Amino acid sequence: MRMRRKKNLGSRFSKCKLIALAKSTDIYRLEEKDRYDLVDYKKLFNNDNPIEIEIGCGKGQFLIEHAKRRKDVNFIGVEIIDNVIVSAAENAEKENLTNIQFFNCGAEILHYLIPPNSVDKIYLNFSCPYPKKQYENHRLTYYHFLNIYKIILKSGAKILMKTDSDSLFEFSKQSFVENGFTLTNVEEDLYKNLPIDNIATEYEEKFVKEGKKIHALTAHVKE
Repeated sequence: MRMRRKKNLGSRFSKCKLIALAKSTDIYRLEEKDRYDLVDYKKLFNNDNPIEIEIGCGKGQFLIEHAKRRKDVNFIGVEIIDNVIVSAAENAEKENLTNIQFFNCGAEILHYLIPPNSVDKIYLNFSCPYPKKQYENHRLTYYHFLNIYKIILKSGAKILMKTDSDSLFEFSKQSFVENGFTLTNVEEDLYKNLPIDNIATEYEEKFVKEGKKIHALTAHVKE
């Protein structure tokens, strides 16, 4: 079921100062050399602080809370659905945050926008599991996406993943290992031993209330 387009979306979108970038898959109509439009972090954040990215940030609850708690880190929320990213940007602006920005694009073009070897962490929170085999190439832990992450992540950086999907979790564990990542903190039921500093997403709160297990892991880029 398609999400209903928000009223006044165009004007709301243009007013959001924290939506730094809006790109479409039309980028593939360009020659490879013309697709690159790498962001200048210094201009974007006016500092040289570490960069952390959430891919599929939704309405921004998780990333906004991180930005509030950790002012010495810069955060980028990536969300392909314009209806949703508008809410995330508006919520962040209400908090007067200066260490967060949003990219309205898909993960498949991030290597054209994010400088190589520049990201300290990537968060994959409750990504769509695409349970049918024929759609596994859309999963954000499919090897194609992992290769993109390896381009933008620093040596020794990490990916933190949470999901309620048993099948996506099993697929992801295998995909990470097969594509050169080392796994730590693999939790089949995160809430059995919940870290004190855990920040929940909107989906996470919903799934926990429904009694679903939350799976989590950390995938490390080999140094």
